[in-house]
Amino acid sequence: MTDDPLTPTARALCDAMTAVFPAPGASPAEFRAATRSAAPDPELLPFSRDFEVDGVPVRSYPGDGDLVIVFAHGGGWVLCDLDTHDRLCRALAARTGATVVSVDYRRAPEHRFPAAEDDVDTVVRWAAAHPGRRLVLAGDSAGGNLAAACALRARDRGGPALAGQLLVYPVLDHRLAGPSATAYAEGFFHTTAHTRWYWRQYLGPDGDPAAASPALAPDLTALPPTLILLADCDPLRDEGLAYARRLSASGVPAQVQLHTGMFHGFLGGLGLLPEAEHALDGAAAWLNRLRR
Repeated sequence: MTDDPLTPTARALCDAMTAVFPAPGASPAEFRAATRSAAPDPELLPFSRDFEVDGVPVRSYPGDGDLVIVFAHGGGWVLCDLDTHDRLCRALAARTGATVVSVDYRRAPEHRFPAAEDDVDTVVRWAAAHPGRRLVLAGDSAGGNLAAACALRARDRGGPALAGQLLVYPVLDHRLAGPSATAYAEGFFHTTAHTRWYWRQYLGPDGDPAAASPALAPDLTALPPTLILLADCDPLRDEGLAYARRLSASGVPAQVQLHTGMFHGFLGGLGLLPEAEHALDGAAAWLNRLRR
C-alpha cells in the first residue's frame, strides 16, 4: 500500500490478523472459530477466578485496592469471550492493581439487543453492592458500546455511582456516518462492512438501532469522567471523537487518547506491538488517577 498510514509493525500485524479473519458474509460460527484460534492459553498466565453473577459468567482478576473495573469484551456482540480478552484484562489488572471483572455476556444473533447490555448491567449492580469500591466501566469495540450504555443506565436510574468509564475504540453510532467510516472502510483489519454485519446480528429485524447507540442518547450530562482510547486508522474513529466532544459540551470530564498509525483492535497486539503497550500504559495511568 502506497503511503500507508499504519506503522510498518502495525501493518504486518493487521495483515496477519486479516488473513485469518472471515469476510462479513461468513457465519457467526466461522467468526467464533477464528477468534478462538487466537486465544491465549489461560494455564500459562497468572491467577484468576471464574464464577457466575446471577447466571452471568465472569472472570475476576483480584486486585489490591478499592478500584473495580467491570470489563466488557469486544467482538461485535457476536464473537470473542473471556479467553480472547484474557491477556488484556490481566495486563490491565497488573498495571492498575484494580480488580478486573470480565463479563461473558450473551452473544448475538442467538441473544439480541438488549441481552448483552442486560448481562453487563447485572454485573455492574453486583459489583456496586460491595461497599467501599470505586467502580469503573470499561470495554473495547462492542464492549465499549456496552460500557457506555450501562453508564447511561446507571445514571438514569440513580445509581450505582461510577468513578469513570474507559471506552476503547467503542461502537457508539449505528449510522457509521463519520468520514473515517469511508476513509478506513477496507484494508485496516476491521472494516465498515464488518461493523454493519455486526449491527444486523445484534439488532435483528426488529431492534431499535437508536436505542442501542449511546451516541444518540439525547442527554449526556451527569456521566462519569471518561477516557476514550482510539486508533487513528479505524472506521469507528470519528464516532468516538464526536462522543468525546458531546460529553465535554455536557460538562463531563472527557479525554481522548488517539493513537496514530494504529488500527481497530490494535490492543490485541500486546507483546507484539509497542504502541499497544504504550496505549495500555496511558489508560492505566488515567485509571490510577481515579483512585482515592
